[in-house]
Amino acid sequence: MNSSVACTTLTDPFGRTVRSLRMSITNRCNLNCIYCHNEGDPGSVREMSVDTIVNIVRAAADFGVDRLKISGGEPLLRKDLEEILAALPPLKDVSLTTNAILLKDRAQSLKDAGLDRVNVSLDTLDPAKFRMITNCKKDVLGQILEGIEEAVRVGLKPVKVNMVLLKDLNETEIEDMLEFTGKFKGDVILQLIELMDFKDVAEFHVDADKVEDELLDRASDVKVRRMHHRKKYIINGAEVEFVRPIDNTEFCANCNRLRVTAEGKLKPCLLVNNNLVDVSGANPEELPGLLQRAVSRRVPFYTERRDKNGS
Repeated sequence: MNSSVACTTLTDPFGRTVRSLRMSITNRCNLNCIYCHNEGDPGSVREMSVDTIVNIVRAAADFGVDRLKISGGEPLLRKDLEEILAALPPLKDVSLTTNAILLKDRAQSLKDAGLDRVNVSLDTLDPAKFRMITNCKKDVLGQILEGIEEAVRVGLKPVKVNMVLLKDLNETEIEDMLEFTGKFKGDVILQLIELMDFKDVAEFHVDADKVEDELLDRASDVKVRRMHHRKKYIINGAEVEFVRPIDNTEFCANCNRLRVTAEGKLKPCLLVNNNLVDVSGANPEELPGLLQRAVSRRVPFYTERRDKNGS
């Protein structure tokens, strides 16, 4: 480790220190969800090499970054995922976001390679609604549920089930999902996700305040996560969080994550696309400076929106 780097953190102009990477390792996906924001773009395949991925994570780790979330597209479409995991430097937490279609057969090998836990994207337990939301003609819902069970069995837990709330599609299924996750006795956590406005999806937006009020009314206990002051509700023994990233000043103010796109660009903010830093062809010696450049461009999205609106 470079000692001059080791004493430095990746802190942006707003005092937010980056401790986490979210890295897309492929843009390929075996689903085509109606709200997808095209990290799984069906165009030409975009993937970094194993060496590029590992070099970026190592450089970030030298700055104190100790958490990595691997995403896609669908990361399990990469057959070398276990190789990537095994080559990573020591980190506090390595997680994976997946649709879990291919998870059952690889859960053990992923655990053995160094994966700590998984987030599973699952918006409904209704097969017909699943096919409509995901544009998937195959009956894969059973495979996903088996994948969740296998992940729990091998210790990739807590498994977090990410349910994007969609008006007139699945907003009435929260109880069913709570019943499903609750049977795992704390090993599976439900995360309700506010729909992000990446596409023309306004018709699917739910009343977020109403959902949270209903959770509060039903909860036997409420806890608060430190990072985003996000509430965790305990309902009939099941744990559920409501993730509200849209116009959420606390979410932005406490953000400690830097993103990496599938083609190898550092993305300072999920919702901003004009400040990326290309690291796809960088050698290991160049990466520290490029990481610092990307972090220097981090501006809370709510600040940009406020400035544009003149308020």
